[in-house]
Amino acid sequence: MLRRIRLIVALVFFILITLLFLDFTGTLHGWFGWLAKIQFLPAVLALNVGVILLWVVLTLVFGRVYCSVICPLGVFQDVVSWFSGRRKKKKYRFSYSPAVSWLRYGVLGVFIIAMIAGIGSVVALLAPYSSYGRIVSNLFAPVYQWGNNVLAYFAERSDSYAFYETSVWLKSLPTFIIAAGTFVVLVVLAWRNGRTYCNTICPIGTVLGFFSRYSLFRPEIDAEKCTNCSLCSRKCKAACINYKDHRIDYSRCVTCMDCIDSCKHGAISYKYRFGKKEIKETSETGNTNNARRSFLTGMGLVLVSSAVKAQEKKVDGGLAVILDKKVPARMTPLVPPGAKGLRNMRTHCTGCQLCVSVCPNQVLRPSTKLETLMQPEMSYERGYCRPECTKCSEVCPAGAILKLTPADKSATQIGHAVWVEKNCVPLRDKVACGNCARHCPTGAITMVPSDADDADSLKIPVVNVERCIGCGACENLCPARPFSAIYVEGHEQHRTI
Repeated sequence: MLRRIRLIVALVFFILITLLFLDFTGTLHGWFGWLAKIQFLPAVLALNVGVILLWVVLTLVFGRVYCSVICPLGVFQDVVSWFSGRRKKKKYRFSYSPAVSWLRYGVLGVFIIAMIAGIGSVVALLAPYSSYGRIVSNLFAPVYQWGNNVLAYFAERSDSYAFYETSVWLKSLPTFIIAAGTFVVLVVLAWRNGRTYCNTICPIGTVLGFFSRYSLFRPEIDAEKCTNCSLCSRKCKAACINYKDHRIDYSRCVTCMDCIDSCKHGAISYKYRFGKKEIKETSETGNTNNARRSFLTGMGLVLVSSAVKAQEKKVDGGLAVILDKKVPARMTPLVPPGAKGLRNMRTHCTGCQLCVSVCPNQVLRPSTKLETLMQPEMSYERGYCRPECTKCSEVCPAGAILKLTPADKSATQIGHAVWVEKNCVPLRDKVACGNCARHCPTGAITMVPSDADDADSLKIPVVNVERCIGCGACENLCPARPFSAIYVEGHEQHRTI
């Protein structure tokens, strides 16, 4: 029974977190965005003391329930391992192996040093939640979006607007390669050995494993009842049960309850370590402890169904889609309003791609620079950062992009526009334009005569850098190809105007 409850709750959490990365409309984030914020590493980076204490206390009481229920990467490995078991038709296929402590703590040491030094690319590479987010955003999301576009195609021909078409494109080749590589490694390890990644590489698993050594409730083996049949050991995907010595390595045990379910002699029970009270659970008895059931049932309260209704995409009426824009060479990268600046982004971002997935204007994409690899940067080839949109600040779980209102965003200067004379259409093609000034939401661009002595000469833009907020409307809507005649240069530290 305990195992069944754990499986149901874990599956619900896993599906909802996956949908957060797939839902490009941002609809689900209003309901289930908190699932990203209760992930362990984002909570640490956001200094969310309440969530950190919650997981430490729950681990000290119940063991590594975070790893078996909440962590999407852990549940993903369980899914892969389950398919592997069904294909091989082997119910018991694991075996006990000693902990590789030097590797576990070595990776944790590198992870901590990278966090302190602000090397976000290393942190993003090792963080389990971020790794799963990249896999979904880069490998699963395109398939999901293509499916949506098929539905939009048929809906349009039925005069329905329940779906709308979205563009599918490769946002970052390095991030895609890393996501694909991570996916392959995880699938191979989980297919062959279950939770190998969790107990040898994952730094979060190592940290929680330290606390789970002292958990109040945990599975224990009754040596008098044990017949040394090894079924528990061969069912343990964490490879932490030494059935010969009747010992369990609690730093690696993820409290999955598989061993209790597999024992046919009632020799394993989930019990209070300092007393005689125990929770016996076998396929024959099926008894459960009410306290444990209440805890897991409480976690299952998130089983609230939400109808995902796609919203009509906002576009500028009458404007043609501008294609084949090239990225200008910015001296300073652009990061979203709410990030405060480059330093805050580098030290807090986990590279999970949640903000990239939810950006409705396709402004955000993962960085390809080594020092900020996989962290979000802004570019305006496909859209611009609309002042009324605050989606990225609403979904960020790690404090890399702080939540702000549209009014605050409109007063935040993330960069300023720079005019490139040689690309400007009035001077290059001798035709009137003015797109940049016409669409500037802050009125920071004014058109003036190109010839100061001739008031009727073609007009060119002049930028008031004190009013410009760096939204990129001018850069995106500029008709010059392949490079815009006006582009946004970023600020290392954001300013309030």
